[in-house]
Amino acid sequence: MPETHDVRAFARYVPVSAQKVRLVVDLIRGQEANRALDLLHFTPNAAARPVAKVLRSAIANAEENFGLSRDLLIVAQAFADEGPTRRWRRFGARGRFKPILRRTSNVTIILREREQAPA
Repeated sequence: MPETHDVRAFARYVPVSAQKVRLVVDLIRGQEANRALDLLHFTPNAAARPVAKVLRSAIANAEENFGLSRDLLIVAQAFADEGPTRRWRRFGARGRFKPILRRTSNVTIILREREQAPA
């Protein structure tokens, strides 16, 4: 029985909120790796660029470290967690304080090799 390797890549402190990244990550979960890259290329969301970068890194890890074929990879898991939030300040009228939250996220993508049909 062949072993399946879980290949992972992650990006930390991506300057997009986790809620916005989850919208993009939900598109590629369960897709083939090449198809997921094509989807991300044509997705207009700002979070698509860092997610595509993480996916390309995961594909490169699979090819270089484990010798897996790019055509057999699927996105097994993909998720975005909240990173640290930077608090910024803006001063409002009448001496008031208007806080601005600069949110970040941590993106993780796990690839797995698809089982081939017996020939």
